[in-house]
Amino acid sequence: MDESKTNLKEAQKSRLKGDNLQGYLLIAMPSLEETFFERSVIYVCEHDEKGAMGLIINRPIGIELEDLLEQMGLNPPPETAFYINSQVLVGGPVSPDRGFVLHSPQSNWLNSHQISDYCMLTSSRDVLSSIGTAKSPTDYIVALGYAGWGKDQLEQELADNTWLTIKATPELLYSKDPEHLWDIASKQLGFDMWQISSQIGHA
Repeated sequence: MDESKTNLKEAQKSRLKGDNLQGYLLIAMPSLEETFFERSVIYVCEHDEKGAMGLIINRPIGIELEDLLEQMGLNPPPETAFYINSQVLVGGPVSPDRGFVLHSPQSNWLNSHQISDYCMLTSSRDVLSSIGTAKSPTDYIVALGYAGWGKDQLEQELADNTWLTIKATPELLYSKDPEHLWDIASKQLGFDMWQISSQIGHA
């Protein structure tokens, strides 16, 4: 067995322990080609006995954040606005008209959920209205829609080798080019995803 396949087997084994995956990244396997989740990297925001919820963090929707804020009437006054250079992402197929913000922790927002020591999830307009001002979180990702799994659904997909997992880091979450994140994340597991057959694990 070559090194890439050995690394894949270890990655599969490490995420079949039934651990809570909140704060992890799901990396789409090649078996998801030609589906909604092709080459997706999903940040898991919630995971418990009832199911899981996460946001795709590597698929730009084609709208700049400045433009979205303007459409929502939330753009800051020009004389106080910081330059915003951020793309809005497709967070998932569920509720695509609903906005979510992954951001560095702050304690003053409504409808916030602490995911890790470097990330919170907020779904209220107040955090969006802060972006571009001095009150803005230092790091943030804005996504429309989310990915959701019912009870035991994600666990079954993991058992079916649909996803690989890796512990998220602030750098992977906030600092990488979304369009290259799928390759970057898989290489951190020790292999190039394109070298892996979608049938590994099903033989």
